[in-house]
Amino acid sequence: MDTWHLIIHGYASNGLGDDGLEMFEQMRNHGLQPNEETFLAVLESCAGAEAIEEGFIHFESMQKEYGISPKIEHYLGVLAIFGKSGHLDQALEYIQTLPFEPTSEIWEAVMNYARIHGDIDLEDRAEEILINLDPSKIDPEKIPTPLPKKFSAINMLEGKNRVGEFRNPSLYKDEEKFRAANKEQSYVPDTRYVLHDIDQEAKEQALLYHSERLAIAYGLISTPARTPLRIIKNLRVCGDCHNAIKIMSRIVGRELIVRDNKRFHHFKEGKCSCGDYW
Repeated sequence: MDTWHLIIHGYASNGLGDDGLEMFEQMRNHGLQPNEETFLAVLESCAGAEAIEEGFIHFESMQKEYGISPKIEHYLGVLAIFGKSGHLDQALEYIQTLPFEPTSEIWEAVMNYARIHGDIDLEDRAEEILINLDPSKIDPEKIPTPLPKKFSAINMLEGKNRVGEFRNPSLYKDEEKFRAANKEQSYVPDTRYVLHDIDQEAKEQALLYHSERLAIAYGLISTPARTPLRIIKNLRVCGDCHNAIKIMSRIVGRELIVRDNKRFHHFKEGKCSCGDYW
């Protein structure tokens, strides 16, 4: 069972939800009895495939056919099916039907979905409720502070049996050239992801120095053309870098695989396997 779960989870975390659901059907055809962990993987696959109706069918069958009582992780899995596909109104309606009072985990998920889909009002409302429930969730980076000289983000680029490490720098030259080249390819900096109290131009400049971009730049000039690049990031990739890397993959015609602390992102031909949610 652990093997089946790993396979289904693996498909889902790499943006292949339909394949994960197919593996679940194969598992059942082999006569194996699903358990709590199985349905977590199935709901994750439904979210990846944006299969809302199928997700509810599996959630109901978990209780009716297999007598498994859902835990909060399963309710979060159903919420993810709405949230990832952008059906935020339906997600809120679903929260109202929960058999318990929505927890901080529920509202944190809603906040993240709203942030990804650009619903600022819902994001702020969910964050306010979240902080009331759990004050430890206050984001210290939202308190205006001077731009630090060093960043903690680290990226690892693997190639030719060697691993290179890239940290966010405090100063790089030729930033005007980088900015001009990016804008020619329809890249528009999304400065919402810079939380420091600095002017607009400085925010745009700060985005250019994120360590995953430096790792990708080095990889492009130091590896053979048309070969995939694999980047390992210790933090969650920001939305601006996510958009930029999609553009990079289209320009260079290479697959850029970025593993952040949430999931795998397969960037190819201007698209990402996560469907712009992670």
